[in-house]
Amino acid sequence: MLKGLGQLGDMAKMMKAAQDMQSKMAQMQDDLTTMTVVGESGAGLVKATATAKGELTGLEIDPSIFVPSEKEVAEDLILAAIKDAQAKATDRAQSEMQKLTEEMGLPADMKLPF
Repeated sequence: MLKGLGQLGDMAKMMKAAQDMQSKMAQMQDDLTTMTVVGESGAGLVKATATAKGELTGLEIDPSIFVPSEKEVAEDLILAAIKDAQAKATDRAQSEMQKLTEEMGLPADMKLPF
């Protein structure tokens, strides 16, 4: 037998691991579109729902904030809820990515995709 075949076997393992990682990354990206997070402001007077990818999918506003003289307060609450939902979406996506890297035995601080 050829002594160099051992290294080819290692290369095949690496290629298989890379393919597995690519398929898991694609699955995770799909999953992020169905995961939802809810951002809030004004003690729940305004709630913004977004996917874990950060796409805003819903906005729930308590009618009590619609006082004409306090228009700017309502705008601020809406904006704050959206920003909160987007921040939670980013955190969720990073958390899912960290789980994936840990499952694959990669360092926790490794940034994917490369």
